[in-house]
Parts: sequence; structure tokens; C-alpha cells
Amino acid sequence: MYMEVLRSIEGVSIFPVVSLLVFVTVFTVMLLWTSRLSAGALREYADMPLDARRRAISTEGDARDRQEA
Repeated sequence: MYMEVLRSIEGVSIFPVVSLLVFVTVFTVMLLWTSRLSAGALREYADMPLDARRRAISTEGDARDRQEA
């Protein structure tokens, strides 16, 4: 049933080609971008989850300190 519906759409054969081109383009751009990152930027990105957790813990501690005062 679906095959007949898709066959009845004129120009439907271009969609797989377009989607493959979009995928390859995005993949290539991301590969080039990540390969050109500096070591400092990579360390900063790697520490981001830990920094967010540390900030959340210190913020909770600051809030508790304010409530106690």
C-alpha cells in the first residue's frame, strides 16, 4: 500500500539523494570542526559537565548559608 502511494508521487526519488547529501555534509562539517579544535578548547568542553555540577553544589550551599543566617 505504501509503495503504491510513494510511486504515485512525482519526483519522490530525489528525497533519498537529498537526505544523503544533507547527512554527508553535516557529518563532514562536524568532523572538520572537531579536528581543528585546540587542546585547550577540548579540555574546557570535557570539564563542562563537572563544572556545572560543582556550580550547582556551590549554589545549593550558598542558598543554605543564606537561609541559616
